[in-house]
Amino acid sequence: MSAVLELEKESPLGFLYNNPISVGLADSYISFSERRAALGLSNPGTVENIAREVQRDVFLNNYTFSGLRADLTKAFSIAPLFQVSHAFSMGSQGLPPYTFAALFGTNKIFMQGNVDNEGQLSTRFNYRWTPSFVTKTQIQIAPGNQAMAQFDNEYTGADFTASVKSLNPSIIDGGLTGIFIGSYLQSVTPNLALGLEAIWQRAALNQGPETALSYCAKYKGSDWIASAQLAAGGAISTSYWRKLTDKVEAGVDLNLQFAGLSGAGMMGGPARNEGVTTVGAKYDFRMSTFRAQVDSTGKLSCLLEKRVAPPVQLTFAAEMDHFKQQAKIGLAVSIEAGSEELQEQQEMAGGAAPAQIPF
Repeated sequence: MSAVLELEKESPLGFLYNNPISVGLADSYISFSERRAALGLSNPGTVENIAREVQRDVFLNNYTFSGLRADLTKAFSIAPLFQVSHAFSMGSQGLPPYTFAALFGTNKIFMQGNVDNEGQLSTRFNYRWTPSFVTKTQIQIAPGNQAMAQFDNEYTGADFTASVKSLNPSIIDGGLTGIFIGSYLQSVTPNLALGLEAIWQRAALNQGPETALSYCAKYKGSDWIASAQLAAGGAISTSYWRKLTDKVEAGVDLNLQFAGLSGAGMMGGPARNEGVTTVGAKYDFRMSTFRAQVDSTGKLSCLLEKRVAPPVQLTFAAEMDHFKQQAKIGLAVSIEAGSEELQEQQEMAGGAAPAQIPF
């Protein structure tokens, strides 16, 4: 070790790390890192998913559908994960009649592609460079020269998460256009995390760029989580999640839009304040999951997922809008077909589930 230090001192660039300023900065950084590690802070997640427990786990906004749907999935292997699926739908407003999808994933690579009967293509490709740094890409191509590209670079630290995202970036026209989003969420105590999100967008070179800045906070208790976001336009979003029992979760989400803060009403019209409150619950049974929610606009929704057999799952969705006097009903069946070799692999692995892709 002493020989290495002597060589560093004799190096022509040795003054870069032997001078008092660099030594002082290094000592300060080491001391700060040790104190930071002593706090026992955990990773708070991302700004985009700050209310994940409520909006993605309890609420059924990402699960509801209407009409009839059938999904057939064929898994070929679990290490690496490779499967294909066919989706059929009828009477649905948002789902195409037929969609073919393929998925491949390892601990570092995740690839997924969907194509429907109208020729719309959607792809995802994620690559994990290190255990902390991952790049995510999404590309959508639709008939009529409509396309969307999104690139996301995310770094997950021990007590923070930083992300830089771009949507349809371009420099072809001689300048930078697109939407760029940067976010940072930092744990300041074992329970509290603070963060911010900055947006820069420019639709075309003949238009000036627009910027916006929003703030967020997340507090985690023993069995509950509360979060809040303040957007630049005056929008406030708050959520509260609580685990009532081992099988029951509940959540409340409140969105307020203060139009007067964003400049509305400045042209002589009155400022309009709008708000929506949603309450939902999730029940996990042995072979089924039930979600229900109701909001202040008069919408009542419920969704039941029932596993009738190991490869077969039935899903029932319903939505009633009391103010508009409208109702939607959806019924789906999902079949997961696996080969005998795949079943043998699962038995050799002790009945473990397929490998989880860390994206």
